[in-house]
Amino acid sequence: MLLAIIYLAFVGLGLPDSLLGSSWPAMHRQFNVPVSYAGAISMIIALGTVFSSLQSDRLTKKWGTGVVTAASVALTAAALLGFSASRSFAHLVLWAIPYGLGAGSVDASLNNYVAIHYKSCHMNWLHCMWGVGASVGPYIMGFALTHGKQWHAGYRYVGVMQIALTAILLFSLPLWKKSARNIACTHDDANVADTTDSARIPLKKIITLPGAKAVMVMFFCYCALEQTAGLWASSFLVNRGFSIETATRFASLFFIGITAGRAASGFITFKLNDRHMIHLGQLIISVGIILLLIKSNGTQLAGFICMGLGCAPIYPSIIHATPYYFGADKSQAVIGVQMASAYVGTCSMPPLFGVFAQKTNLALLPIFLAVLLALMIAMHKQLDAQINKECKTLATP
Repeated sequence: MLLAIIYLAFVGLGLPDSLLGSSWPAMHRQFNVPVSYAGAISMIIALGTVFSSLQSDRLTKKWGTGVVTAASVALTAAALLGFSASRSFAHLVLWAIPYGLGAGSVDASLNNYVAIHYKSCHMNWLHCMWGVGASVGPYIMGFALTHGKQWHAGYRYVGVMQIALTAILLFSLPLWKKSARNIACTHDDANVADTTDSARIPLKKIITLPGAKAVMVMFFCYCALEQTAGLWASSFLVNRGFSIETATRFASLFFIGITAGRAASGFITFKLNDRHMIHLGQLIISVGIILLLIKSNGTQLAGFICMGLGCAPIYPSIIHATPYYFGADKSQAVIGVQMASAYVGTCSMPPLFGVFAQKTNLALLPIFLAVLLALMIAMHKQLDAQINKECKTLATP
């Protein structure tokens, strides 16, 4: 039951993530601000996420995962209702702060809880649940826009859903401690080992580990690519001739691809290792970018689906491969740095593309994504090379 609630919480985490991109074509016109201002809102949300993620360890140890998750979802619900009531761009800036603060704590706390207490296949399926929420978000916004309502209604609908989720989480609080004790006593997975007493590794030492810089850049590029594609998909389709309503609905294809891909990845990981899953994802993203470059409505829609499918296994696979690359004793510290790098990519690249697109053309989105993908592939090769070199050095008598 608790695992089902955790999955539901990740659906709730994904719901707001795609709303800004799908609603921005209508929002920026109403507020009479440049299209690039979506990047500013996204950056504020990402900065709040970075801050709350850094505080999640302290908060979780003090209050527990259940309380932190419920409080975070409640904060997100308040921010969404604030968005729905906004009548100026300044109001959006104000409500973007709790928007990010709520998302960061629940993300880090739930990822850590599942990594410790459940088998690795659940990590892919957990992020699949995020994709379910991220895919449904644009449809909710599209429903509001195509039924005579404004974008405010879309945010209001999702805000009410988050309030309902908060109530479920509050009622589930007794399950968290009970379930954690039961799993710790019966689970045979090495991930359940208690790491709370492990010595903390200084940031300076983490960065000097072989492969650490490469994996940090990988995380940066992946999350920059995913967030940029998700935020600007709707605007890109409008630029290519789609109506705002149609583009809003079809922008969810990217998130549908991620959702379907992560559902399948949970089973594919029984046959392929993390390294192969990352390579497979990078290959499918490449196909998606090529399809986006073709000036045809059908191929561009297929391109966003392919990109979503390619993105699906990369994030969970990098996290799951961390103990292999760096050792179980260092993995927790390295994962923390990886997530920080990911949020920096989320924070910086979408607004950078917004500025770039304003000065050039939104149609250059596939080129921007291709550069990020190329750098991610290069860093993955460098990571493998450095780890293999380190293994050979340790094996030498």
